[in-house]
Amino acid sequence: MRALLVVNPAATTTSARTRDVLIHALASEMKLEAVTTEYRGHARDLGRQAAESDDIELVVALGGDGTVNEVVNGLLHHGPDPNRLPRLAVVPGGSTNVFARALGLPNDAVEATGAILDALREGGRERTVGLGLAEGTPGTEDEAVPSRWFTFNAGLGFDAGVVGRVEQQRERGRRSTHALYLRQVLRQFLDEPHRRHGTITLERPGEEPVEGLVLSIICNTVPWTFLGNRPVYASPKASFDTGLDVLALSRMSAASIARYATQLLTSSPERGPRGKHVVSLHDLSRFTLQSKVPLPLQMDGDHLGLRTSVTFTGVRRALRVIV
Repeated sequence: MRALLVVNPAATTTSARTRDVLIHALASEMKLEAVTTEYRGHARDLGRQAAESDDIELVVALGGDGTVNEVVNGLLHHGPDPNRLPRLAVVPGGSTNVFARALGLPNDAVEATGAILDALREGGRERTVGLGLAEGTPGTEDEAVPSRWFTFNAGLGFDAGVVGRVEQQRERGRRSTHALYLRQVLRQFLDEPHRRHGTITLERPGEEPVEGLVLSIICNTVPWTFLGNRPVYASPKASFDTGLDVLALSRMSAASIARYATQLLTSSPERGPRGKHVVSLHDLSRFTLQSKVPLPLQMDGDHLGLRTSVTFTGVRRALRVIV
């Protein structure tokens, strides 16, 4: 088997020595080419080259969720074709690693590598997962924005604002910790100008629009994220085998945000956030989020700037993944 290993040298939880050990372990089982990323978007370019090659059967992403997202967008540059495209394997090296953990892989790079090698030795144990696709809505000012795939979640509005704040702090040298996220949640809430009168409208074919939303979280799987080892379920029914789920809020007072935060922290596969101002939708194939003002957009924890209209599509059976 010929495989490409995409290595993010800035992965927060793996040292250079650990990465060397993992590379040697993988190379002992396959014809491996290891490439270290050198710039933002490099992993996407490598994924695209692998998709366009004639002989690469497997792409291994060693890094965090951002690295995985780039590789996936490269692999799917010409669209999903699970039977033709190389399979994907993920070695978690980031601070949270939602996608890898949602697949059931260990959150340790060495253990995950062992699990991947075991799966390959057993004949290539794999599953075909659905993914989310976001694109600028036709006929709007965002129409020309390039489409982008996401593996586990996206958000327009409040949560994307938090992601943007965290990225700013990391650029200033702060470590990405859960305490850092919680501080930025509080600051985003205090600075949020639309928390009482939301600007987002959710539109879907054949249904009445849902207006006045302050926050919108789109989930492609469970959990939504992790706080340490604790999984957080925004949409407990979300699955790689169905369409997209949406959790939205129409109001964010100090009391309600405390209540919903508590519900998220105590959420489970059976129960997520609930209440008068909660909108929860399951297994959507296609919908659009429109905003009266530009709002931040995030996908897989990557802040993508401001948008006023984004159309989301849940694409089933998009990519084969080693599990």
